[in-house]
Amino acid sequence: MKKGDTLYSIALDNGQDYKDVAAWNGLTDANVIRVDQQLRVRPPPGWKDPAEEEGGVVLRPVSPTPEIQARALEAPVVKKTPKAVKVRYSEQALAQLRGMPYKPAAAPAAPAASRPSTAQAGVQAAPSTVRVKPAEAQTPAPPTRATAPVSTPAATTPGEIAWAWPARGALLQAFNQGPNPKGIAIGGQPGQPVLASAAGRVVYSGSGLRGYGKLVIIKHDATYLSVYAHNRELRVKEGERVTRGQPIAEMGSFDAERPGLHFEIRRLGKPVDPLQYLPTRGG
Repeated sequence: MKKGDTLYSIALDNGQDYKDVAAWNGLTDANVIRVDQQLRVRPPPGWKDPAEEEGGVVLRPVSPTPEIQARALEAPVVKKTPKAVKVRYSEQALAQLRGMPYKPAAAPAAPAASRPSTAQAGVQAAPSTVRVKPAEAQTPAPPTRATAPVSTPAATTPGEIAWAWPARGALLQAFNQGPNPKGIAIGGQPGQPVLASAAGRVVYSGSGLRGYGKLVIIKHDATYLSVYAHNRELRVKEGERVTRGQPIAEMGSFDAERPGLHFEIRRLGKPVDPLQYLPTRGG
């Protein structure tokens, strides 16, 4: 911890819920931290992320699995049957197998005197005609059609999160620009709805993070957070689960002159360019 850090900023910079960070470090008051204090920002062994639980139930660390003693397994008894003996095929062997007396077949009669071939007699043999049974008619497979890609209202990330724009309005500031380069600024009107960019759980709703005003942070999975700052009013509470496109706040002003929304997407706590995740808008 250094001067100016808060539990909220530490949690955001590491992609965590500040309540989880407090629990991992045994903190009873999120506002009481010291300079040079070391905090755990990764879950301890056995901890399960509440965002993965249905209904947002918070789980405490589970007890360790009891030790399992190794035990040698007894080899199963396998009954063996006599092996088969291979015998070269013959009429005698086949008769013995069937339990019948063997009678040798009579010797074949001597072949008659062969006639001279048609080639020897100077007669050209006519080519023989071979009739081939037609193969059964097969129903040809219907031709496949190239399917055009289906347009979706949101982009898909490697984590299979479908993102949507959090507000209607012009892009006022791109990533790595403006007074807060960690996100983008979207213009709009005061009081305009701010929407959840993807489904998730609200891990922060308040104004305790300096430089962000009234702020909402949504955790979508173990990798991604989204940040909605400088709102006029907040419509969701911490721990509440939201769906994509659900109103979560009312737009305020991100500076003294223009109303708008400051929006961030964070991957493992690090800001990434939201335009690489949001769908392309027409017009």
